[in-house]
Amino acid sequence: MAPPLLWSEIRSSLHESVWRGDLPAERALDALAKLAVAPIASRAPAALSLKAWEIADQLGWAKTYDAEYLALAVLLKCRLVTVDDRLRRGADRFGIVIGPADL
Repeated sequence: MAPPLLWSEIRSSLHESVWRGDLPAERALDALAKLAVAPIASRAPAALSLKAWEIADQLGWAKTYDAEYLALAVLLKCRLVTVDDRLRRGADRFGIVIGPADL
């Protein structure tokens, strides 16, 4: 499960990588095709926006993008799996953020 912004963020990151010349367009488009069929469900509970705002405030983050992922995990009472070390360190106090190696 992921908040709806996951797909926009991935698409934006892939496009930026192609634009910078870090990734061939063919690989980026292949990744987009794989994302389209990945078994990830979009979830946007009614309280997601407010919870993300509150978490960003608690953690001292200016933006709510990362907080939205954390808010979804809190609302769904599940763990958040990420490879983003900054997010893991910042959200340690919640005790629900893990990396793939922790699975």
